[in-house]
Amino acid sequence: MTADLGRIPATIVTGFLGAGKTTLIRHLLQNAGGRRIALIVNEFGDVGFDGSVLAECGSEACGGEEIIELANGCICCTVADDFLPAMETILGRGEPPDHIVIETSGLALPQPLVKAFTWPTVRNRVTVDAVVTVVDATAVAEGRVASDEAKLAEQRAKDLALDHDDPVEELFEDQLRCADLILVSKTDLVSESDLARVEAAIDADRRPEARTVRVANGAVPAEILLGQRAAAEADVANRKSHHELEGEEHDHDDFDTFVLAVEASDRAAIEARVRGAMALPGVLRIKGLVTVPGRAAPLAVQAVGPRVETWFVPEAGRPPGLVVIGLRSLDRAAVEAALGS
Repeated sequence: MTADLGRIPATIVTGFLGAGKTTLIRHLLQNAGGRRIALIVNEFGDVGFDGSVLAECGSEACGGEEIIELANGCICCTVADDFLPAMETILGRGEPPDHIVIETSGLALPQPLVKAFTWPTVRNRVTVDAVVTVVDATAVAEGRVASDEAKLAEQRAKDLALDHDDPVEELFEDQLRCADLILVSKTDLVSESDLARVEAAIDADRRPEARTVRVANGAVPAEILLGQRAAAEADVANRKSHHELEGEEHDHDDFDTFVLAVEASDRAAIEARVRGAMALPGVLRIKGLVTVPGRAAPLAVQAVGPRVETWFVPEAGRPPGLVVIGLRSLDRAAVEAALGS
């Protein structure tokens, strides 16, 4: 299908922090076989793509200019603001790549990204060759879905753009439900009996069409990783996330979102106000930036349920304001009073 339509194939690589996505992509670049690969990276922190790795990828076009890093938040929540412009940048280059690889954040739902390939500016030029989900065998064998769930929680707390707060177990299931190819990583670190349990856990949620491949050290031949020809964007209706299955994406009228300008005398004061607002009926989430007198950097706020986290963010690049997300029935005047806006 890709060849017939003349569209550029794109591979979405998803999976939790520590699963082995970056190792997998490093290996691909080092063994690209002359393919010109453009890379969109959404992982927070040190991605680890140094110049020597890029220089060995096997293609003259595989240089630093072929990598676009998206660090404004979880890619599935910033599709219109970040991902689509990045795609348009790649497509606007004089010599298009042979393949596009997208490494998502560990918190990303793959479904919104697949849907983005149906947008008018993209659908006639790019097709989703495959959604590849990397699963950490060592974590799943121990009854977890991520090798460092504390780090995953820290990333969630610091992502101001994150619009979904799914439990990690649901995220794991959604990543499996959307996959065309499931790579079970770190298989050299677990026993055969553990691997059998891991694959049984995967089978409970994977699509019947998806293949499962065991991997060690990210060593997957490009011929397996690329060229799946799944055209996943044409099959997105069969790759529903928990939100879609529960009808949440179609019930936006039941929710309310508004932005409030808030100032506070100090960090403790705003934390107390946010905690009070979160206790009000119908308030689900509060996030954003607050100006604190005497501090050049704004204070970032992230609150879900009883948990309120704050930290100062130099060069935030966003205007101050707290986004309140809740049920439509919430008392907005009470929220404004609690936050002192």
